[in-house]
Amino acid sequence: MLILTKSDIQECFSMKDAIAAAKDAVRLYSSGNATVPLRTNLDVVDYYGQSLYMPAVTRGEQNALGVKIVSVYPENIEKGLPSVPATMVTLDPETGIVSAVLDGTYLTQLRTAAIQGAGTEELANPDAKIAGLIGTGGQGYQQAIAMMTARHLEELRVFDIDFQRALSFAEQLSKDVADTFATKIYAVETAKEAVTDADVITTVTTSKVNTFDAADVKKGAHINGIGAYTPEMLELPAELLVKANAVVFDTNDGVLAEAGDILEPIKKGLLTKEDYTGELGDLLLGNIHGRQSKEDITVFKSVGSAVLDIVTAQIIVEKAIKNGIGTQIDF
Repeated sequence: MLILTKSDIQECFSMKDAIAAAKDAVRLYSSGNATVPLRTNLDVVDYYGQSLYMPAVTRGEQNALGVKIVSVYPENIEKGLPSVPATMVTLDPETGIVSAVLDGTYLTQLRTAAIQGAGTEELANPDAKIAGLIGTGGQGYQQAIAMMTARHLEELRVFDIDFQRALSFAEQLSKDVADTFATKIYAVETAKEAVTDADVITTVTTSKVNTFDAADVKKGAHINGIGAYTPEMLELPAELLVKANAVVFDTNDGVLAEAGDILEPIKKGLLTKEDYTGELGDLLLGNIHGRQSKEDITVFKSVGSAVLDIVTAQIIVEKAIKNGIGTQIDF
């Protein structure tokens, strides 16, 4: 069995690799070559916790099998422990034997950002130069890396409801990527500043209200809605979805069951499910159209799927073995 820590994964797997893996995953999903059961949630009442199990299997161009285990224990913070620890377990699809255990927290950050990067690569204008990032929480850092990987950005504006947090985030990110990207990264005090004239906008919060105004979005912009994953969360404005030329999902089933900002226009009678464009996997397979002109406004919405976890994890394991990275144990 191979054990892979965050640093092990970073050593052998880049954001560019992760974006390619995300595309593989959604292609498999949309072509019917993935089985993704409903997530199993167990309440651990005595300890005020919850244990979540997310299994999936794929076949075809990438055989992968695995389960991600995520725990939600709010009281862990008082113990100096992560409140949402995650572990990824991969199995050999041929034998069913566990092949590796990976840092699931970092894997989740990586694959969540990578699917946004995939959406940006496929839908944003090729010459996109200015980007806005709304939200600097646990997912924000890798989301920024994915945007800069997907497009040669000259400018990245960072907004958070806590301006000091946005300042610290922008300063740290600038230092970390100075040798990799030429992007000017800076904090702004309002969402309007982040969004106005931006070519790519990514919002990654758990907000129950819209995080920006649709009127501030210019023609030709591409918007990623990454944070809202429950019916109560409403990051994306309904007005934006109504005027968008293409609205693409990571998975139809997931988004139409969970994403409040996508469901809200349907509830209001502004759109129907059929008005949305379809899945990113179908776009990659050539079954639907995405951006068709430089002036189009495009939207990509993701709530995540276990298929992203298992395919990404399988490719990481293969690269780690090839490069002799990680710790092998007899089990």
